Amino acid sequence: MRGVAFFSGGKDGLYALYLAEKSGIKVPYLLALKTTIELSPHWENLDALKTLAGAMGRELLTFDMARGSDSLANLIASLGVDCIIAGDVLIKDHKKWVEWLAEKAGVEPLEPLWGRDTLGLARGMLREGFEWAIIAVDKRKLPKEALTYAFRSREDLENFLRVYPGVDPVGEFGEFHTVVLASPLFEGRFELEVKSAEESERYHWIRFGLVRA
Repeated sequence: MRGVAFFSGGKDGLYALYLAEKSGIKVPYLLALKTTIELSPHWENLDALKTLAGAMGRELLTFDMARGSDSLANLIASLGVDCIIAGDVLIKDHKKWVEWLAEKAGVEPLEPLWGRDTLGLARGMLREGFEWAIIAVDKRKLPKEALTYAFRSREDLENFLRVYPGVDPVGEFGEFHTVVLASPLFEGRFELEVKSAEESERYHWIRFGLVRA
């Protein structure tokens, strides 16, 4: 089987891709979306996403959601893949959209993380060699001081949860957004190169590059 994976540079999507490939699915395509709902800190750092895609040897596709979900389904259908991979864990509405999109495109939806305990999920990612850093925080849920916090070990995770109790361990409810710095999907690791700190109506976020550590 071949698949295309939703890709924001964040840990959930890349871990879903990793698990899909462990199950034998080949994933040559990564799909980054420009959203229409609000500013996306991931899309604003598209050059960094290109760096990650290059490190993994994958083709990065982009799509502007202003064109609509039907057009997105047509794009997916044109790729000749068997499934679309997403990193949803608990958000039912987004999972339903992925399922609708897959049906429209004539492919299978694959959600390897769905329904998992989020603390166990975060620990599992770290155990498998994933490392990540925070690139955006919801101003209603976390302070800007949490920006750039890096999760490289279980101790980093536990310290974060002590400092910010009540925040979901993987930020499943939008508390924070991340970029992957290391993973089994590419050799070596990256460091954040912060270019500027920004603020939108919802987020404190950073513009950044990725440089080899």
